[in-house]
Amino acid sequence: MIVETGHFALVLALAVALVGSVVPLWGSLVSDRRLMALAPPAAIMGFALVATSYAALTYAHVVSDFSLANVIENSHSLKPFVYKISGVWGNHEGSILLWVLVLSLFGALVALFSASMPEDFRAAVLSVQSWIGAAFILFILLTSNPFARLVEAPMEGRDLNPILQDPGLAIHPPLLYLGYVGLSITYSFAAGALICGRIDSVFARFVRPWTLVAWIALTLGIAMGSYWAYYTLGWGGFWFWDPVENASLMPWLAATALLHCTAVMERREALKIWTIFLAILAFSLSLLGTFLVRSGVLTSVHAFASDPTRGIFILAILIIFIGGSLALFALRAGTLKQGGLFAPISREGALVVNNLLLTTCCATVLVGTLYPLALESLTGEKISVGAPFFNLTFVPLFVPLFLLVPIGQNLAWKRGDLLGAVQRIRVAVAVGLGVALVAEWLRGGPAVSVVLVGVAAYVIVGSFAEIGRRAAGGGGSLGEAGRRLLALPRQALGTAFAHAGLGVTLLGLAATGWGVETITTMKPGDTAEVGPYRVTLESLEPRNGPNYTELVGRTMVREGDVQRAVIEPSTRFYSVRRMARTEAGIVTLGLGQVYMNIADPKDSGTVDARIYWKPLVSLIWIGALVMAFGGGLSLSDLSFRIGVARRARRVAAPHPQPAE
Repeated sequence: MIVETGHFALVLALAVALVGSVVPLWGSLVSDRRLMALAPPAAIMGFALVATSYAALTYAHVVSDFSLANVIENSHSLKPFVYKISGVWGNHEGSILLWVLVLSLFGALVALFSASMPEDFRAAVLSVQSWIGAAFILFILLTSNPFARLVEAPMEGRDLNPILQDPGLAIHPPLLYLGYVGLSITYSFAAGALICGRIDSVFARFVRPWTLVAWIALTLGIAMGSYWAYYTLGWGGFWFWDPVENASLMPWLAATALLHCTAVMERREALKIWTIFLAILAFSLSLLGTFLVRSGVLTSVHAFASDPTRGIFILAILIIFIGGSLALFALRAGTLKQGGLFAPISREGALVVNNLLLTTCCATVLVGTLYPLALESLTGEKISVGAPFFNLTFVPLFVPLFLLVPIGQNLAWKRGDLLGAVQRIRVAVAVGLGVALVAEWLRGGPAVSVVLVGVAAYVIVGSFAEIGRRAAGGGGSLGEAGRRLLALPRQALGTAFAHAGLGVTLLGLAATGWGVETITTMKPGDTAEVGPYRVTLESLEPRNGPNYTELVGRTMVREGDVQRAVIEPSTRFYSVRRMARTEAGIVTLGLGQVYMNIADPKDSGTVDARIYWKPLVSLIWIGALVMAFGGGLSLSDLSFRIGVARRARRVAAPHPQPAE
């Protein structure tokens, strides 16, 4: 009965979404306040119904209800509880239901925190969000029903894919979806602004917090997915330029550009057309990623195997929403008035260059991802575009962005002094050069790593240059400087931390050039050297897990004669799925990691082992956490909160805007 309730709730959610997509929008067009007032309750009710449906599917997985085809294909009674929960989204049907849950969540949040929005604008935004929700609920009911029952239920399920039975997969997809799907609200704001003609600072002020929420989640989701691939797939890498990885990177780049662009639009009412376009583009790239993952056109560890009809349905959704929004954009673009002017050398000018670099990077990734698919469809020729292409195109475009960040932060609005900005970051420049020289002296080549380490240090220090100048600008004691620092707007502090986090990640990436890899054959008692450490395989022990058996290589890590850690790489075999996977043994020493994988044992009792020493590698993910912390700090600023956005109505009234 609970399962049927979940199915019925999804049908009701479709009906509510259809009402919420039509009635308030019509009210917005004819200025009927009673019809517009229907939008918030419809959004909240829609979320409640989708949440009920998702809870019913989760219940079926938790109790191992093998009368459901979805549970049979993706669960087993012996599977650990946490993977019964994560198994709900570890398949196509459940993950698309999670997609709709996040979509409806953002609609409900806007409904709850939108009292200060103009009524027509709010109604249009929530109506567009309901249109998207209705399309995907219809997709679930027609092609991807997670509540399909079987007449005869088997005694056991077929278990979840072993690669997905990992703690990282209990965190990565929800975070990624909060960002990926959360960008739908920026699309709805853009479409609502075009419908109502509110393409001004009001739009920019209201869309910025929601863009930031999605950006934070997407940053954490991509980082978590990177770390999951690093320790689960067994190849020791954290980014493979896989097409599905690229599909999450592209919306992140577009959302980053949008965040910076809304700052210009809010302050100067400039770049209106470009800001609206980016808001549409960010979610359009999310839709494109959804199509790539679920259409069957890609073969990837991240992709869901799907029949072509599902791909055609999603392609139709993609064409309707992207095409419709671009058509509306084209109709309105000619009516937009020019906003505030600014000099090329100014903070606005720096943000424009930032946008150009980010969108060019995004276009590079898009071309590299879609070109092989287009070539195969047109000529039948199969090619792969991998790391060499992206390293030669993406990296040279991204490095200038790092150099620009501290300079842009220290330029004045409207008209800046480039020489003065460079002088204000001279300490950062000196630190960057010093760190590069020290790295060359201590480590030597490769030259790319030496240069990038210096750039990373420059970005980290330079990100706080303006904050330090504002704190120390009034002179006085150290305590007074500290009080001025605490009195600064949290948005300014958050910006500094977010930019510094980018530098921390770059530092971790740069240090990979000094990594060491050892591939060898070992038996118990053998020792291998990797970087500054000696790794000794002490024993090979068979163990039993809840739904697998494994062979564990208990390994001692020593530095000189000092024991530093014990790691336990293993190979696991899942009998139900008849699949094996490796489990890396990893220990973090300082900011670096010793990483070890073993293969199945040979008849001689030996195992093939791959051992890495990766200096500073943990900074890659620590940097993402710092970026997300900076975003959260900005979001906590009163000037960024949705509840006080009513001040945006007073467009002509001056208001303090902290440094971006």
